[in-house]
Amino acid sequence: MSTERSLAALLRSLQTISDLQDAFGLLPTAASFLSLLTNPLNVSLLASQLLIAPAIWDHRVDLQVCRRVLGVFNTAAMTVMRNDEVDEPKPKAPYGRPKGIERDAWVKAVVNGADEKSPRWRHMLLIGGVLIGFEGQNRQGLPLRIRNKLESALVKATQLALDDLSSVDGIDAHCITMILNYTFDLFPDSEKSKLDYDRLLPVIVRTTFFSREGLEGGYFLGAIDEDIIEYPGRRFGWPPQSASYDRIVAISSSPLVSSLGPLSRLTAHAIDKAQDPVLVSQSMDILADFARTMTVQWRQNKLSEVDVSEEKELLDPESLKKTIPALWKVLRNSFYSVVIVLRAVLGRVINDPVLAADRRAPFLSMKAIHILRNLYFVSSRIGPNSSSQYTFALLAAIDILTQYPDLVESFLKSIKPAELGQIPKHPLERCLDLFYLNTAEHFSLVLSPESNEELLISAATPYLSSGASRNLLEIFEAAHSVVLAVFAVPANAKITAKYLPFYVDTLFTVFPENLSARQFRLAFKTVLQVTAPPSPLANSQPLLPSILLQVLYDRAMNAPTTPLPSNPQDSTDASNPSPPLSEQAVLTLALIDSLHFLRVSDLEEWLPMTARLVNMIHDAKMRGICTDRFWEALSSGEMDVEQAHYCVTWWSTKGGREMVLFGYDQGVVAEFGNRDGPYMSGAIGGVARENKL
Repeated sequence: MSTERSLAALLRSLQTISDLQDAFGLLPTAASFLSLLTNPLNVSLLASQLLIAPAIWDHRVDLQVCRRVLGVFNTAAMTVMRNDEVDEPKPKAPYGRPKGIERDAWVKAVVNGADEKSPRWRHMLLIGGVLIGFEGQNRQGLPLRIRNKLESALVKATQLALDDLSSVDGIDAHCITMILNYTFDLFPDSEKSKLDYDRLLPVIVRTTFFSREGLEGGYFLGAIDEDIIEYPGRRFGWPPQSASYDRIVAISSSPLVSSLGPLSRLTAHAIDKAQDPVLVSQSMDILADFARTMTVQWRQNKLSEVDVSEEKELLDPESLKKTIPALWKVLRNSFYSVVIVLRAVLGRVINDPVLAADRRAPFLSMKAIHILRNLYFVSSRIGPNSSSQYTFALLAAIDILTQYPDLVESFLKSIKPAELGQIPKHPLERCLDLFYLNTAEHFSLVLSPESNEELLISAATPYLSSGASRNLLEIFEAAHSVVLAVFAVPANAKITAKYLPFYVDTLFTVFPENLSARQFRLAFKTVLQVTAPPSPLANSQPLLPSILLQVLYDRAMNAPTTPLPSNPQDSTDASNPSPPLSEQAVLTLALIDSLHFLRVSDLEEWLPMTARLVNMIHDAKMRGICTDRFWEALSSGEMDVEQAHYCVTWWSTKGGREMVLFGYDQGVVAEFGNRDGPYMSGAIGGVARENKL
């Protein structure tokens, strides 16, 4: 009777307490009662009262309240299971504490508490809490029959809760999202297929990205600006005591954002299973609004004025240690969440005939690229290539849009730099320029020559010689890549002829101070390729490859022989880094890399000159590297049949072997005879005769 009296007192407290904190203090007690009551009717009564108690629900309810109620049923289920495990090994005694009801009966009694007195979405808290308590973390605490019934009941409660929704922005929608996020992996495929994903998808997407329980539409970024302190010397600080930092901590610990990874996968699954393609398009619109808001809010934040390379100089140590990492953790998780959803949307575009139609597919792909562009200030910081899903989403969107050349031009005009020909001062604008260059490069083949010149060359030109600045190094490399991509298109022969002298001059100007050895070799090799047959430029200017090689040769003859500083990018194998090379050695390797683009008539001239250049290198290790590369170029299949035949002849009968291995003069002797001592065939020279005698 004491237990019954205590239960009655607890129920009265739940009905009369007006202070929410006091009500939360009663929840652990309620969990204990649920696990210890021996009368199923009392179990059902207490469960029912927890779902309607004014002490809990007659206040502003958020997901923290819902999670605590969920925790009551979760804790009670775990306690029941733990008590059963303790009791099982012990022999039965005639006297002792009364044993609780059987586990199956207890589950049934608790679920009976989900009655008509409480709304459907609260039933999910009860059923979901019991399911997680018994089956979460692979506990396997229920017989299969009971578990299947519990899973079916939760799916049915979800369907009924979705039917009762009047808005996707209420606490009921947020609670549905939270419970499904916690329990979805526990469902078998047969139960997952029963969910109405057309009703569920808008609820999840809006809740995740725009609700106050989720990412708040990105508006938390703008609120940070009010708490940024500017110190003398243009240094900034974001103190941990600020309200905006407290908000970032609250967002990070919220029930949805703290489990954003599983929630994103749930959203992606809903996109895959939604029957109405229009809902997929609407989900993309929500993501686009979120990404646009994020970049606008970041632009208004003083922290966006600090380049990544300048943070240690311009931000105070406390901010760098505590507040800034907390912010970027939220931004990084938000970015990955968006990418997971984008991957699912583009997967639908590829496989769904409705979304793949011409009136939808290119516009969805443009929207996807806009989203990734607006979030590039996040992805560029963490490395866009670090996520395979990001790579898939971007390349899939580009591939789809490439099928519509007319739309490509208008799209690039919409995202091109605001002022072509100038380097913007704001880091965010430079970041957007970097995304533009990296993306526009993929479209060089489908754009007209005029568009390539207007949209790509003009955007890349101001960055071509800017590599000395540490905060422009990455965009400097992207600019060179864009120019080479334009040059490589056969239809752009006139543009190549127009800009090639300027580019080659820039290339030699920036190497080796701003351009690594690997990058220089690749750039020069590409330049020579676009000027050699079968390039259209080779027909109008057949001497251009030899002219470029002569410029390279003359530069190498007078280049410094001291080793260049080591560059990690120059080594393809991190465990076996390449030895340092001098500028002369790098120029020689660039010449060797380009040999297979030459006509046979040009090879006759350049093979001996290359051999001479190799032997100009005094350092034995560097010369050995160039010799090995020379032999590889001749023998590894880089040459076509006609070139390879001449190379074999040159190596074996024209003194090539001697030129490369023993020096230029020895090769001349082998090919033409000793000019200093002409002798008849078979005759013995005077010195040799004296030695013989």
